[in-house]
Amino acid sequence: MLPEGCISEIISFTTPVDTIRSSVISRGFKVAAESDVVWDKFLPSDHQNIVSRSVSPILFDNKKDLYFRLSKSPILLDEGKMSFWLDKTNGKKCYLLSSRQLTISFSDTELFWEHTFDADSRFPEVALLNNVDLLDIRGMIGTRELSSGTNYAAYFVFKVSERYHGLESTNAMVRFVNQENEDEAEERATIVILAARTPRNLKGRLPEKRTNGWLEVEIGKFYNGDDNGDVEARLLDSRPLHAKVGLIIEGIEFRPI
Repeated sequence: MLPEGCISEIISFTTPVDTIRSSVISRGFKVAAESDVVWDKFLPSDHQNIVSRSVSPILFDNKKDLYFRLSKSPILLDEGKMSFWLDKTNGKKCYLLSSRQLTISFSDTELFWEHTFDADSRFPEVALLNNVDLLDIRGMIGTRELSSGTNYAAYFVFKVSERYHGLESTNAMVRFVNQENEDEAEERATIVILAARTPRNLKGRLPEKRTNGWLEVEIGKFYNGDDNGDVEARLLDSRPLHAKVGLIIEGIEFRPI
């Protein structure tokens, strides 16, 4: 007996998963569950701005169509320097910053780093490490770009070449830039093992293989409140006279836990 608009308003306070389930109750619920009123609540409030930054036009028939377009396949933003998508179950925002969007020590010197094409990457270029002693990789994003009131984790997305060397112990840390200085973050850094011939003899977090063939290792976790300024995810290996070779970087990913 309730009007369709009233049912849509009620459904919009649930979740995308619950909305899909409710649509099979009856024809009335199906119509209400497909309303733009519902799916506009599940989309980020700044979704129009995000879509406008896409490298390619985003075609969609309605807000539900746009939601599933953004949750099924990432879109490239800002001249292909970052990738964006929605978590399929809850609509939280996810970003992958490309190697070109990261701050990498000596990355502007071809002797140390190359920017090259990789067929497995969603980005036009990846960063290939030739040889450095200081490995310092930083990815920064404004917390306003992320979903508020959400637990996030930052992940380093990478591969290694067959001739890799010196990647068995790297410090990983995440910090809010305006709340913690670099020295404080380094003091509580955790160890990650990017690649090692005999990882059983080492202590540190190991990478996991993604479905697309890349590897990922968690850099750290954080809670995103209303506005914490910029958040920085960083990998640092400053061991002197210890060459690092063969790292291939796709980027740093921020996604909800």
